[in-house]
Formats: sequence, C-alpha cells, structure tokens
Amino acid sequence: MDDGPFQGRLLPLERILWGGTPVQGLLFSSRDIFLIPFSLLWCGFAVFWTYTATKQGAPLFFKLWGSMFVCIGLFIVFGRFAFDAWLRRRMYYAVTNRRVLIMRSAPFASFTSIDLERLPEIQITGEGRARGNLRFGSVAFASGYSRTNSLSPALDPVPQFLGIEDPQRVLNLIMKASQALRSDQRSTSAA
Repeated sequence: MDDGPFQGRLLPLERILWGGTPVQGLLFSSRDIFLIPFSLLWCGFAVFWTYTATKQGAPLFFKLWGSMFVCIGLFIVFGRFAFDAWLRRRMYYAVTNRRVLIMRSAPFASFTSIDLERLPEIQITGEGRARGNLRFGSVAFASGYSRTNSLSPALDPVPQFLGIEDPQRVLNLIMKASQALRSDQRSTSAA
C-alpha cells in the first residue's frame, strides 16, 4: 500500500495495512444532542439582549459586548460544523503492522502514534454500519487536555478514527495485527 501522507514517518520494516480518511462534510456526534439546543438558546438570548440594548439606546460598549456573544452563538450554532469539516479534510489514518497512526496537516499539525503492543481500550461506534468511529482510549487516556475541544470531534484529545468506512473490519485488522506482533515477539524472545 502507498505510504501517502505517512511518507517518512514509518519505522524500518513497517508497512501500512490500511489507510483512510474521516468522513467528509457534516458530522454529528452524540454531544450534539445537548450542544444544538444549548447553542440555539445561547444565540437566541444573545440576539435578544443585543437587540434590546440597541433599541433602548445603551452605550456602545453594551452593543459591542452583545455582538461578541452573538458571534460566539453563531459559531456554536453553525461555524463549529464548518470548522470541524475543514479540519477533517486535513486528517489521515493508517494501521500498520506495528502502530495506529493519525495525522492532521493543518492548522494545528499533529501526529499521533499508538503502538499495537500498548493499545488502550478501543471503543467502536457504528458497529455493523457502513461508517463509524474507533476511539483509542477514554478521556482519562488524554488527561491534561482541555474539554473545550468538545465542540469539534476532530479536536477531541482522545485519538480516534472518525467516520471511517466499515469500522468493524478495521477493528478486526487492528486486533489481528496486534496478535501477530505479540506472536512474533514471543517467538523472537523464545529463540
């Protein structure tokens, strides 16, 4: 398989078994059950407050203060979906015979590598469906990170494959590669 975006990041004798990208476009997560109603209330109140302050002749500071909250509300209602889609267009995933790799090229370039010998708990969503997510670890795995990234699944501090095709097949591939790696290590240490 072509090394593609992981060119120069592979270890000696490492080969890519699977590569993919996240689903493109609009992506809803379970958090949106709460975030969408909250964002509509926030934005609605900010618009009402700013409109009322303007109609009553409030000083410029209050108009600007309200406008700032309207902008935040509009981002939470609409902008976060566009921002998340933009981020996901710049993400790449791979499973090798030794690691799980996640790379984001912009705007906050990052590279995550998880050794198959030290795999954290893997959670699958969308099991049995055409698309789903694989999450490598829990929130405790990403301790020290802020939960403010919850507005964008692409910025979640827990490493994950978002919206990949056939997540069960990819999970099976990861488990098979992990077992093969452990078997190779046992046979090497026994020799």
